[in-house]
Amino acid sequence: MRAKIIGRMLSLDPRRLSLERRGFVADDPEIQRRLEAVVYAFATGYNAAMAAAPGELDARTVSAVPPDLRGFAFEGAAMSTGLRDQLMMRRGRDLQKLAAGPGAQYVHLIHVGAGWAYARLRRRPEPNARFARPVLRWLTWDGWGFHQAFFRPDAVFERHAIEPAATGAVRPIRDQGVGRALWFYAGADPKRILDAVNGFPITRRPDLWAGIGLAACYTGAQSGPRLDALLDAAEGYHDHLAQGAAFAAKAHILTGNVPPRSAAAVTALTGAPPATAAGWTDGSLARAGYLPDTPETYEEWRAGIRHAWEPHKDGVTT
Repeated sequence: MRAKIIGRMLSLDPRRLSLERRGFVADDPEIQRRLEAVVYAFATGYNAAMAAAPGELDARTVSAVPPDLRGFAFEGAAMSTGLRDQLMMRRGRDLQKLAAGPGAQYVHLIHVGAGWAYARLRRRPEPNARFARPVLRWLTWDGWGFHQAFFRPDAVFERHAIEPAATGAVRPIRDQGVGRALWFYAGADPKRILDAVNGFPITRRPDLWAGIGLAACYTGAQSGPRLDALLDAAEGYHDHLAQGAAFAAKAHILTGNVPPRSAAAVTALTGAPPATAAGWTDGSLARAGYLPDTPETYEEWRAGIRHAWEPHKDGVTT
């Protein structure tokens, strides 16, 4: 009964997330439609998980989401599951069930979505929550950063504020999430993205570009010319852009479905096909797995991906 009451209280009207209503407007109607579809998929997953039994999803609801958008549905499902987990003091038990069951192919998105829940409740991510996996668990701070940027864009993008809880070693991970949100905030427009990034302190820009690369490749909303313009805008940060693109490639490959536009975006930003880029994440994660499970190890994971990309950088043209 308590779970049902919480579910009714926390249900989400997709209109609240509308990018256009929030002022995140693209100059290309096709891109705007794509970005709004992402938001709708997120809200669909959020509400489906909130209405289902703990850790479960209505298969019919999820199957109605196009395969190339289904990851966003699981990100939303992880947020609502995480909220209910925390409010009912389950310590990640329901998220663990979601990650081991219907969300097994979306493990990265489960961690990111959990970060939205922590941010919403103004709680630091729990390092020992039951769902959290070694190294991947730091992705909750990526979700935290996206949440803050999405709901507090003036503070994050104009004043460049950082929450006290997200300072220190987790700040770069949080800023990767901010970079993902920036891509939506700027309507995927390379010039607007560059202008926004250049407003941040130079030490924070690499992490923003990593998030931008992840968002550009996971959504696949941009065409070839726009991707070329994005590479031009990211001059000096192609390694970070490629690292984000590799994350996106791995997340799609886990599902067994790499959408053609995402595949093209990965190749454009990394100079390599998605399978190769995803392999960089696997190899670097295997090496990082021997290190203590800290934010610094997460950074070693990302650095290893950038190092693996180096032989392919000549394939990236601007």
